[in-house]
Amino acid sequence: MMDFVAGCVGGVAGVLVGHPFDTVKVRLQIQSVDKPLYRGTFHCFQSIVRQESAFGLYKGIGSPMMGLTFINAIVFGVQGNTMRLLGEDTPTHQFLAGAAAGTLQCIICCPMELAKTRMQMQGTGQKKSSSKKLYKNSLDCLLHIYRREGLPGIYRGMVTTLVREMPGFGMYFWTYAVLSQSLGCEPSDSYMIPKLLFSGGMAGIASWLVTYPADVIKSRLQADGVGRVNQYSSIADCVRQSVRKEGYMVFTRGLTSTVLRAFPVNAATFATVTLVLMYARGEDLSPLIVKF
Repeated sequence: MMDFVAGCVGGVAGVLVGHPFDTVKVRLQIQSVDKPLYRGTFHCFQSIVRQESAFGLYKGIGSPMMGLTFINAIVFGVQGNTMRLLGEDTPTHQFLAGAAAGTLQCIICCPMELAKTRMQMQGTGQKKSSSKKLYKNSLDCLLHIYRREGLPGIYRGMVTTLVREMPGFGMYFWTYAVLSQSLGCEPSDSYMIPKLLFSGGMAGIASWLVTYPADVIKSRLQADGVGRVNQYSSIADCVRQSVRKEGYMVFTRGLTSTVLRAFPVNAATFATVTLVLMYARGEDLSPLIVKF
């Protein structure tokens, strides 16, 4: 049970830290190659803040906040329980447990990210005062999509989400296990928190580097249909059109902001989860807090 609770608390920390970077990533992935609004990651940050205020960086945060309770509960709950079923704590078992967790959480992750993407694209390049909102919030966005397209519309991008999440979470937990074991992240270690932060941050980066091309296609498919105009007929068509127009470098669009986001988000998530679990087990955290 505590695996689920710890995952929820860690998810809150991760979303608050990382959502601005995610907004920039999506804007860069989706922008037109013929008439780009942004020259790069930092220009995108500056443009959003200047045109839409700092709150523009947090567009669509309602969707991950709505879903994080379930998603992180599923991820850390399934991963923890799968590890107990597998028995021995090895990096290979960590990969398998992570892949299982990533697969199951797609049920919630896919519609959550669909709403997040549509909300993040709303009002792109418009002054805050002149922006006309189609969606009032993430839930309203999903309701609009459901009324027009039904359940298939809510799960637009599900296949690419699975392609991203299954190996992504496997790599995520495998990297964290290898690094934390190598660094000796034991409860008695007074430097455990910095080691946890480093291990979690690097695990996040490794996971994204492996799965980023699938994320680009997922974002494009989920943004497709805005304004009721569909550009792609399938995953393969999206890949073909993207490569033909922009070359293979299209699969690195927004990667800088993603890597910048991955370290602090996953450092915060893993450290928070570990500390919550330690507290639940009744372990004394005061030496760690004082030292840190």
